[in-house]
Amino acid sequence: MEGSITKHFLYSFVFLLAITSYINSSSADTRFLYRSSPKTANTEFIKTSCSSTKYPKLCYTSLVGHASLIRTSPKLLAHTALNVTLATTKSTSAVMLKMSKDSGMNPREVDAMQDCLEELSDSVDELRRSIGEMGQIKASNFEVMMSDIETWVSAALTDESTCSDGFKRNTVNGKIVRSRIVKIAHMTSNALALINSYASVHS
Repeated sequence: MEGSITKHFLYSFVFLLAITSYINSSSADTRFLYRSSPKTANTEFIKTSCSSTKYPKLCYTSLVGHASLIRTSPKLLAHTALNVTLATTKSTSAVMLKMSKDSGMNPREVDAMQDCLEELSDSVDELRRSIGEMGQIKASNFEVMMSDIETWVSAALTDESTCSDGFKRNTVNGKIVRSRIVKIAHMTSNALALINSYASVHS
């Protein structure tokens, strides 16, 4: 009889231990899901938003690193896209300025490079103005400011396209410059699409 009671107690203890272990495991899984869900939601938001742009892969790769900042905010997404595009435009301008001083470039390419640098300088100014305006948007001035931002980003895109048109596709320097400018133009196009998307949400 005593052995039966002991065995019953042992079974009960093992069962209780198993239940406790399962509960703790489930709680840990829940905590893991809770921690990982926001990150997943953020990246999915960027991926979904970028799918409506003309260059979705470039859009996603250029913005996913800022997912924790963007979260699921259309405004922060558009704002970040502008900042990333501005940073890329400025770094490209610096590279092109260095290239323009390279003795390996022919006179025509040097002239085209100077013209292009002027276009990119205008583009940088327009992107900066757009970023500044984006940070001051309020409900009372939303439509006016969004119209200004869309105009400036469109102008920046035109400047970049004009810049790339000045280089021949069949020269080494021409291919290098065009590839860099085309990337900037694609990023600007994506930023404009995200800006338009943000504007439509509040229309």
